[in-house]
Amino acid sequence: MTFEIQHTDPNSNARAGKITTDHGVIETPIFMPVGTVASVKAVHQRELKEDIKAQIILGNTYHLYLRPGIDTLERAGGLHKFNGWDGPILTDSGGFQVFSLSENRKLKEEGATFRSHIDGSKHLFTPENVVDIQRSIGADIIMAFDECTPGTADYQYAKKSMELTHRWLERGLKHFDETTPKYDYSQTFFPIVQGCVYPDLRRQSAEFIASQEREGNAIGGLAVGEPTEKMYEMIEVVNEILPKEKPRYLMGVGTPQNLLEGIERGVDMFDCVMPTRNGRNGMLFTSQGVMNMKNEKWKNDFSPIDEFGTSYVDHAYSKAYLRHLFISKEYLALQIASIHNLAFYLWLVREARKHIAAGDFSSWKRDMIERLGRRL
Repeated sequence: MTFEIQHTDPNSNARAGKITTDHGVIETPIFMPVGTVASVKAVHQRELKEDIKAQIILGNTYHLYLRPGIDTLERAGGLHKFNGWDGPILTDSGGFQVFSLSENRKLKEEGATFRSHIDGSKHLFTPENVVDIQRSIGADIIMAFDECTPGTADYQYAKKSMELTHRWLERGLKHFDETTPKYDYSQTFFPIVQGCVYPDLRRQSAEFIASQEREGNAIGGLAVGEPTEKMYEMIEVVNEILPKEKPRYLMGVGTPQNLLEGIERGVDMFDCVMPTRNGRNGMLFTSQGVMNMKNEKWKNDFSPIDEFGTSYVDHAYSKAYLRHLFISKEYLALQIASIHNLAFYLWLVREARKHIAAGDFSSWKRDMIERLGRRL
């Protein structure tokens, strides 16, 4: 994997670049739709590519390991062949599940023991076997196994957790460097900065991660309960240290406003379930603000879903029709809303890229933040 910075904004740390993988080029800043179980919920791969214009999608190690299972993925020739997506893929290591499924797991130096949310069976994830699992899945970018602490963790717990993540990273990197890809293309390993909301821990972690000299780096453990302004502060602290010549991936973040604030602070890559999850619940993000499609006000509004939208669904269907589908609990509502929201997120990062290149990102961003916060 290679990364090239093509433009920088004169008034902020925003930058536009190009990541090149064996499965294609990714223009940054980029948003990555989340395909947890080998599927971006309610969206066809054709729509991802042609309508949403996604350049890279995610898979989740924990979920894919449990179902369909590594044997099935290997027999298929990897996740790309299994799900029919021929572009780049990134896999989370399962570290977030260490956080989100805390009632069903136990942490120790060796790794994390957890019980499957499917059948209750017991499994052990270690820094080494998580690399092996991601080798079998075959993602272009694979993530280190880490512990994601809640945003409310106290200092001592956050410090202990960060140190465990660093020890796991050393083991994971060693195993990665001693193994080879299972398929006919290369894979890249991203370490993850932790440290909760404590600046000194974040600096310590960022310095440790930077010292590993990998092709890219990630920022984890944010948008997990801490105040939004604290999240932005931690991004600034970390990005002062992470090397500028390598892509920075902010994991699990977030709202359209979060994306623009992250880009301004030097982040290149984002992912979040919000556009699809909120879309399935009737919340649409647009360039003019947020719409709740279940509201009575849209009942007789026959204008396009979003007259400024870039996806075919924005112009093919009216607000009244989409509201009817939601009220009637029709599955098509979930598909239309998911396509719209993902297309909007990808439009937003493309626009950010254009304005970085034009040198007016900061002024454009201020105007967009104000509009994105409106309730329509």
